[in-house]
Order: sequence, then C-alpha cells, then structure tokens
Amino acid sequence: MIEARALTKRYGSTTAVDDLSFTVVPGRVTGFLGPNGAGKSTTMRMIVGLDRPTSGTVTVNGEPFQGLGRALDEVGALLDARAWHGGRSAYHHLLCLAQSNGIGRGRVQEVLGLVGLSEVAGKRAGAFSLGMGQRLGLAAALLGDPGVVICDEPVNGLDPDGISWIRALLRSLAAEGRTILVSSHLMSEMAQTADHLIVIGKGRLLADASMAEVIAAGPAGHTVLRTPQPEEFTRALRGRSARVEAGIDPEELLVHGLECAAVGDLGAALGLTVHGLAAQNPSLEDAYLELTRESVEYRISRGHETGPNDSGARR
Repeated sequence: MIEARALTKRYGSTTAVDDLSFTVVPGRVTGFLGPNGAGKSTTMRMIVGLDRPTSGTVTVNGEPFQGLGRALDEVGALLDARAWHGGRSAYHHLLCLAQSNGIGRGRVQEVLGLVGLSEVAGKRAGAFSLGMGQRLGLAAALLGDPGVVICDEPVNGLDPDGISWIRALLRSLAAEGRTILVSSHLMSEMAQTADHLIVIGKGRLLADASMAEVIAAGPAGHTVLRTPQPEEFTRALRGRSARVEAGIDPEELLVHGLECAAVGDLGAALGLTVHGLAAQNPSLEDAYLELTRESVEYRISRGHETGPNDSGARR
C-alpha cells in the first residue's frame, strides 16, 4: 500500500506538488494521470525516496521508503527507461542489482524471460531501443519480486504487441494482490488497464475514484455527424438547443445534447443531406480533458464551438 498525506514539494517559488493526499491499495491497477508538469513524476520520486518532501508524508506499507529494510523486495520502480550503464549487457545490469541486494542469479534469468529479453540478455543495454529499454527497466523493477510496483509511462516506445503485453502483465500482478501505480498519457490504453484513477493538475488532486466513476462524472456522449451542409445543419441543431462544435474537417460536426436518432430525424425532416451519423459514448479521454481543462500548461486550439447563443466562440 502507498499512502500520501498532505504531500508537498516546492522548488524555490515553484510548487510542484501541493497538499496531495491519496491511498493506492493492493489488488488493483491504479492509474496516475495529469497533464505535463502536473507533478506526477515528482510524486513518484518522493514515493521511492529520490526527492524529499517539503512537507507532508508518503509511506510504502506504513514506512517511509528510507526505512524499508530490503527495498527491492518491497518496491519495484520503473521511472527512467535509460537508468543503466550503457556498456553493460542486460544480464550484467540485472546481475549487479541482484548481487548488491542479496538476490540470487536465478532470479535474473527469471525476469529476463518474464519481459521477453532472454535472447538479447548478452547485448549491451546502450544499444537497446526505447521499447527494449522499457522491458529492461521493468525487469529491474520486478527483480526483488516486490509487492508494490510503480511505473512512469511504461508503454513509451513499445509496439502494439508490447503495449498489450505490459497491460496483461500489470493486471496479472494486481490480481496477485500487489499494489500497482502506473502513469500514462495514453487515455485509450489507461481505460483498458486501470481499475482506479488518481488525477492531478498543478500538483493538486482533481479526482480519486474508480474508472467508471470518473467517466460517469465527465461529459455525456455526443453524435458525430458528417454532412456537406454543415452551416444549415448547425442552424437547425441550435434551434433544437443542441451544442455543436467543428470536427476534424469541414464536413464533420460534433453534436452535444441531442441523440443520434434525433439528429438523423431532424435532417430528414428538413431535407438536409447526411453522409454519416455515429453515436460517440462517454470516454475516459473526454472525462480527463474536462477534469484537467484548467490545469493544462500549454493549451492548443481545438477549433470552434457553437451553442444556442454562441456561433463561434473559441474553446
């Protein structure tokens, strides 16, 4: 279990983590989400003792990380996929970690097989791709067979097969009763991996709830409409109190507040052409964007949004 209580970290006048409290419990995958600069990596570094809190506390299984007797046996962390000596082979990198932590050679072979690196165990780690580096970093995190596993962006650089593999691995580790905390910017992947979510923005807690609860609290679903008459359709939809925003091209509209069938019926009644109509269910991405709307440091224009009394306001 990981417990943070009023956790705060300041760097001079900058507050990276601000009075953050949460609990990560065993038996489920907890996703750790937030925009760039939200404080996720800083929080993870404080969990494993790499950064000291300005105030507040964070413990693993009831103890500060520094107080754990055999840390690798209790906590495994993948925070930097390139945290190795580039001249060492994958095998010798892990062997060095094992011998310095009282772990037998046999475990090195086990984790190499677990992450799919057995065939390249003798190759220099410095020549590894980012995806292979992620696998080696995960092998190091699992070396002590820990009950707590922390991963910061573990799917970076992995191909689709590797992403599917790491998803299954994290879920299997949670099913064994381990505590799993994983961060990612890939909302679609997180939606398939995590059971519970902790969302932060500007160092503060925005949500601490199950996946279903976070999605349910976000924006409702919408209808994706494709039509060669977007202006006429927009006026008609506004007349029905729907909110309309531009899609990815001039013929696409995103319609909020009116069900898919009602949009189609409206077009038929007015003789407007419909080239495509699809219901878009509520998603983690929509809920996340809504939650973090005021916490994004670098904002990108996403087109125009129109509503009953607003024909072209920027989002």
